[in-house]
Order: sequence, then structure tokens, then C-alpha cells
Amino acid sequence: MTQLFLIGIGTGNPDHLTGEARRVMAEADLFLIPHKGDGKSDLADLRTQIIADLRDDAPIALFDMPVRDDSLPYLARVDAWHDEIAALWTATMAQYPAARKVALLVWGDPSLYDSTLRIAARLDPLPEVRVVAGITSIQALTAAHAIPLNTLNAPVTISTGRRLRDHGWPDGCETLVVMLDGDCTFQSLDGDAYDIWWGAYLGMPEQILDHGRLADASDRIVERRATARAAHGWIMDTYLLRKLPEK
Repeated sequence: MTQLFLIGIGTGNPDHLTGEARRVMAEADLFLIPHKGDGKSDLADLRTQIIADLRDDAPIALFDMPVRDDSLPYLARVDAWHDEIAALWTATMAQYPAARKVALLVWGDPSLYDSTLRIAARLDPLPEVRVVAGITSIQALTAAHAIPLNTLNAPVTISTGRRLRDHGWPDGCETLVVMLDGDCTFQSLDGDAYDIWWGAYLGMPEQILDHGRLADASDRIVERRATARAAHGWIMDTYLLRKLPEK
């Protein structure tokens, strides 16, 4: 049976690779690398470089990522997109019938706001799926700012920009980590009621950080984010919001 290894590689820094990740990558028969289109080739290039730093004999199969159908409702759109990606994985692996250990490098960790595991479950025939844990963007964010994720004995909520936009600040929440927010939804909140810690390209040479009272930092982050996205053609960012005690 083919084994499919989903390897968390952190947020772009080769030093984020764990010893387990390095061992599995050294044993892989094939690496699948998605190409996400114009302006994002450096994401594929970075994956390729991480592999090349470990071994110079690695067989690599590139495949073009499909585009989501924006005419569909959100969940239906993502569901159909995952079907298309799974079909591409299957077709690509079929071109390498001798490969028994196939590896796919996943940004951050495959368990957190990532659909690689859901896509892998759609493969036919279904391989044995193994996960190698990686450093998440949340860990990279709190480390970069040198802050704890939670306050003393308090919980943390992890959500998306879409949910913050549609449902507002979660009831009873003190600390909220927001991922996948291309619209800078923090602008909809009361700027005097929250502190924000924001980071883009975490762990990479291009890393950008900002933090402060939301009222002071909001416009600054929006501007810096737009400038960086225009310069690179893509952006990956995450932020943590902490609600201030009511006076």
C-alpha cells in the first residue's frame, strides 16, 4: 500500500523542520508540490528548496492547483475544489507507480485550518495517511512577538476572518486568534477595546510584525499588508486580538 506523508514544515523557515520531518523526507520516494499560479511561484520554489537542502536526488512532481468556482456557495465551492485537488493528486501519483512513500509538504501543521487531511481522505485508492506535526503560524506569531498565547488560566478561541465578519466577537472570549482573513476584519471592531499582535510571512526573511492598541495599529497594518501583497503577489498573515478589561 502507498503511504502518503503529510509533513508540517512550519511557516517557511527551514529551521522549523522537526527531526521526524527530516527523517521522513529523506526516505520519500516522491514529493508532490502544488503550483498555485502566477505570483505564487515562490511558494513552490520554497518547498523545492527545502527538499533540495536535504537531498539532491528527490523525485518531484509539480501539479497546478485548480481554481475555486466563485459562482457556488462557499461550502459547496470548497467541497468541489477539494474533489478536484484529490483527482489531481491521484492522477499525479499514478504516473509514479513505483513510489511507495509519497510526501506532501504542508505550511504550518496539517491539523490547523488546513484541508490537506480532508483532501487525502477523498483519494481512490485510499493510501495509508501519516501526519508529521509542524510548527503552526500561531506558534510562529507568539514566538515572534515573545508573548504567551493565553492569559493566566484563560482559554483561547481560534477562528477565521469570515466568522468574525459574519458573527462578530465570540461571546465570553478574551483572546481570539484569527486566520485566513484577507479582508482585515479587525477594522470592524471597537479599536479602543482590543490589543492586536499581527504578523505576515512569519518565520521567513520577509517577516513583518506589528502590534499595539487596535485603534492605533489598524490602519498601519492594512497599509503594510497591502504594500507587502503588492510586492510579493501573495501574503500569509495571522493575528491575535486580546480584549481589554472593561473599565
